[in-house]
Amino acid sequence: MLKGTCHCGEAGWTLDTMPKSVTACNCTICRRYGVLWAYGYFGDDIQTTGETGTYRRRDSGDINFHFCATCGCVTHFVVCSEDESGRKRTAVNLRMSDPSPIGQIPIRHFEGHDSFKELPSDGRTVTDMWF
Repeated sequence: MLKGTCHCGEAGWTLDTMPKSVTACNCTICRRYGVLWAYGYFGDDIQTTGETGTYRRRDSGDINFHFCATCGCVTHFVVCSEDESGRKRTAVNLRMSDPSPIGQIPIRHFEGHDSFKELPSDGRTVTDMWF
């Protein structure tokens, strides 16, 4: 199990399985947040704790981004609509976790600004993205 918390410790998440990869996206919001996303399903393999505020993009309002109500760190997002199984797709911000157990996880680069497609792997890992 992987855990992450905001800076002040008031909000956090747990992810039941170690992700095989994480996503760095360059869309208009992800590049501002500086997040690394690991995906799952809310209430299934991802649990959240603490009080969070939310922000929903005006141009594509199907995702609620959650941030700590105290320190403002972005902890996760939840897709508003359910899939065919009644689950809500969720992603946690892996930058909220301790870097040591996740350092060698590969980064998937997603071109979310112009083309909205996954880019070829460049071999970088989470460790390469910390700095």
